[in-house]
Amino acid sequence: MIFIGKDFRHLLYSTVLMLVISGEVKAQLDWPVIRQQHKPWTRWWWEGSAVDEKGLTWNLDQYQKAGLGGVEITPIYGIYGEEKNFVDFLSPRWMQLFVHTLKESKRLGLGVDLANGTGWPFGGPWVADADASKAVFHKVYTLEAGNQLAEPVIFEREGLVRTANGKKTGIGAIEHPISQNKNLQELALDQVQFPGKLKLVTLMAYSADIKSLDLTDKVNTAGFLQWAPPAGSGKWTLYALFEGLHGKMVERAAPGGEGYAIDHFSKKAAQNYFRRFDEAFKGYDISYLRSFFNDSYEVDDAGGEANWTPEFFDEFNKRKGYDLRTELPALLSKSNNERSARVVYDYRSVIDELLLENFTGEWKKWGEGKGKMLRNQSHGSPANTLDLYSVVDIPETEGNDVLRFKFATSAANVTGKALVSSESATWLNEHFLSSWADVKKALDLFFLGGVNHVFYHGTEYSPQEAKWPGCLFLPAPHFQPENPQWRHFHALNQYVARVQSFLQSGQPDNDILLYYPIADRYSQPGNTLLQHFDGMEKNFVNTDFEHVSKEMI
Repeated sequence: MIFIGKDFRHLLYSTVLMLVISGEVKAQLDWPVIRQQHKPWTRWWWEGSAVDEKGLTWNLDQYQKAGLGGVEITPIYGIYGEEKNFVDFLSPRWMQLFVHTLKESKRLGLGVDLANGTGWPFGGPWVADADASKAVFHKVYTLEAGNQLAEPVIFEREGLVRTANGKKTGIGAIEHPISQNKNLQELALDQVQFPGKLKLVTLMAYSADIKSLDLTDKVNTAGFLQWAPPAGSGKWTLYALFEGLHGKMVERAAPGGEGYAIDHFSKKAAQNYFRRFDEAFKGYDISYLRSFFNDSYEVDDAGGEANWTPEFFDEFNKRKGYDLRTELPALLSKSNNERSARVVYDYRSVIDELLLENFTGEWKKWGEGKGKMLRNQSHGSPANTLDLYSVVDIPETEGNDVLRFKFATSAANVTGKALVSSESATWLNEHFLSSWADVKKALDLFFLGGVNHVFYHGTEYSPQEAKWPGCLFLPAPHFQPENPQWRHFHALNQYVARVQSFLQSGQPDNDILLYYPIADRYSQPGNTLLQHFDGMEKNFVNTDFEHVSKEMI
């Protein structure tokens, strides 16, 4: 750091003043021209997709007059009592409303993004069991030489129902398959696991000298093992892996969007998922759409982990050069020995690669095929967040953790991306209780963290004739015309636009590059197979780098 003496500072100021007076230096910088992308955008909730052309036009007109730059359409669960007005996601009528929105937005100079699903995470009624998120379970048996295993090799799972609205619902009230339930909006399912026996993936036997045998084909249809350890071979330990549906549903799904979340590690699942959009878009002009959007990875906020995909053993062998089935004791051990650390690292790094290639990469290829950009919230994923952000066009962050922001902004800076967006002011206070000053404070933190493309969270579609307070959605602070503070909203938006006009025209200027120790994290043992990178400050200080000052990040 260079320190300038008092006398020299006076001389410097006097010299600059004389240059300004003489016309050698302009007294004020030219402010960048405010464009659509400089203005704040908003997530636009279509509750139940109960929208119509008249209401869409009126809402968009209000947003444009208030100084918003664009909207991100995210269909969400419907309002009780409005069922007759619900429109199924991606239905022909929904597409007509979507195209009308694109036309009106273009007329008004507003941008439009679209979430590739309803609620979160990606999923829907077209996601078959084969493409839904999976979990792996295990049992351990011991067997002495010469003895048969008396019990069957089976895993009987009990039923589970979790709802997003907190209502207690028994598994007996849920029809199988999920699509047979006619009241999915009312049920608000978050996770469903039907009871029954799970599929046996593999049964491996290990002797004291770590010799392994694959016994999977020696288990009969009733689950009994038709094998006994040879005499004199001592004690054997048997590991059985079972595969089942994780059961995560699309949370807060809109009508026509209810169903299982996809298997994010399966290329086929991703391709099948996006094919539904190809079918829906046929015959409609969506050329004005700017970008598709994906919310944060919130699969494992349900019970258990979505930690498996049917092709995992093959993918692991291809990428790591050995059969993971020979190392199940090391994988499933909670000890901190070197062998276990290496195997656990390999497992997690393969999960990382599958999520990067088979979901994020496939989504990117699909979006490019449509000529569209991608906006993605990569945080919360069981993979290297920096890598995931590097694939998409607009990394997006959220919350109030500056270090979490910097994972999105750093990826953008390193890979030359012009925009970093934020899901902003999601939870400040209850409806109507958050002032624009409260919102500004939240936004300034994003700006300090390197964000330059703010998205409010959020604005509910509400028809003009709706009684006050209009349509409401759970997160505050209610960025819509029914808010008594709306008449001053333009002032906040003007401030944001002026700040972002400079931030978007700037270049990163950093003194320190610090790489997150992902390999160390992947090697750490624990009670779960996956590690999720979300609350970044907590994750960072739990590493060996906790002596590093946060001011250096």
